[in-house]
Amino acid sequence: MSQRTPATTDGEDQAHDLYDFLVVSNRLPVDRVSEGEGSGWRRSPGGLVTALAPVMERSDGAWVGWHGAPDEMVEPFEHEGITILPVPLSSDEVENYYEGFSNATLWPLYHDVIAPPEFHRAWWDSYQRVNRRFADAAATHAAEGATVWVQDYQLQLVPAMLREGRPDLKIGFFNHIPFPPQEIFAQLPWRRQVLEGLLGADLLGFQRPNDAANFSRAARRYTRASGKGTHLTVTEGTHDGGGSPRAREVRAEAFPISIDTARISELASRPDIIERAKQIRQDLGDPTTIMLGVDRLDYTKGIRHRLKAFEELLSDGRVKVGDVTLIQVASPSRERVEQYRILREEIEGTVGRINGTFDTMQHTAVRYLHHAYPVEEMVALYLAADVMLVTALRDGMNLVAKEYVAARRDGTGALVLSEFAGAADQLKQALLINPHDIAGVKDAITTAITLPHGVATRRMKAMRRQILVHNVEEWSSSFLVRLEEVCP
Repeated sequence: MSQRTPATTDGEDQAHDLYDFLVVSNRLPVDRVSEGEGSGWRRSPGGLVTALAPVMERSDGAWVGWHGAPDEMVEPFEHEGITILPVPLSSDEVENYYEGFSNATLWPLYHDVIAPPEFHRAWWDSYQRVNRRFADAAATHAAEGATVWVQDYQLQLVPAMLREGRPDLKIGFFNHIPFPPQEIFAQLPWRRQVLEGLLGADLLGFQRPNDAANFSRAARRYTRASGKGTHLTVTEGTHDGGGSPRAREVRAEAFPISIDTARISELASRPDIIERAKQIRQDLGDPTTIMLGVDRLDYTKGIRHRLKAFEELLSDGRVKVGDVTLIQVASPSRERVEQYRILREEIEGTVGRINGTFDTMQHTAVRYLHHAYPVEEMVALYLAADVMLVTALRDGMNLVAKEYVAARRDGTGALVLSEFAGAADQLKQALLINPHDIAGVKDAITTAITLPHGVATRRMKAMRRQILVHNVEEWSSSFLVRLEEVCP
């Protein structure tokens, strides 16, 4: 439960609400919406908010994060049972900390340098300052012995910053994206500082066992951490800065994130959404097979590889427009970053070339949609699609693959899934591919199109059983239970 205690800031006594459970993430779990002449807030879509909202409501928790608009101060407020603690960012910080270090340095580095990362000291300086601000906000509002769960690569320095000032806290960290092999991570000029920041946590969660192992190897190589496997020992000074050093245990383990399976399945059974799925097929001219790709417009998602494979299938005559249509939803992403502007131009040029070559008066080869859609429309698309294409070059998990499976309540449909997506570890009955092997992708697509009904049903039902058990609530509860276990 929250409580109030006096705290001293800038020489003045101030009272702060304190909480036993805090989540710290780059973005808050709410989005601002216009309401007539004013504005309000609504809960953000997405797996993390879905997973943690029930926990926060039960524990009277608080969420620390940025509200999404630069150069603006927002006071703390309550929203649907969650206390919202906004952290401000300036325009320069959005450019340097977020678009710069987080998304032009760390993101490409952690995704196997599919695009070249940029290393700028000014970006790193901004990253440190912003991480300190988030850590200070959490420390200010954390009750004695509270649990603080820090989320993702934008805030990797926060765990150590928290531990420095608040050693009483139970600190967890979850990395939603891959953690690269040591040989790639070594390129980061500030590798030691980032690793030491993460080692401030008691429990580090990763999507796949390989990610936890990659982190642990890097920590042993570039810091004073020791140990075997993913059980690490960190040597620290005493809390008051004197006396003898002490050893602290840190665990790095895999906790694959999932989705709100029940909600997706429930939406997939709604008559209006089922009817919308039928309308989508009619609008496309009732092709025999609809294939679907749903991605943020990001170079890690393998959209170019998917389009190349489809274009070659059309050229080879193995599929024909009218029989097969590809819907590609590419939601806008980081459009102020140069790499993403270039990618959008390339994807849209490729789609134009394919359609210009293969379209007929009645049918189109690729229906390209550069929009974000509400979850109801996404579920309708999942129901309309006979084949789901997930061709990520590197992906921490890929929840779209799991959403497609959750929507296929009748057991129909086929999933073509990159082995480089974390979801491949759980959805082993998918048609697994190496997206760099274009010939293999083409074969998997044709297999998916022609898969016998009985085989397709057995595969889909097996995948559905997996995600019905391992849903997003199970993910969050398993992490928090484990955090309690590993804390002294």
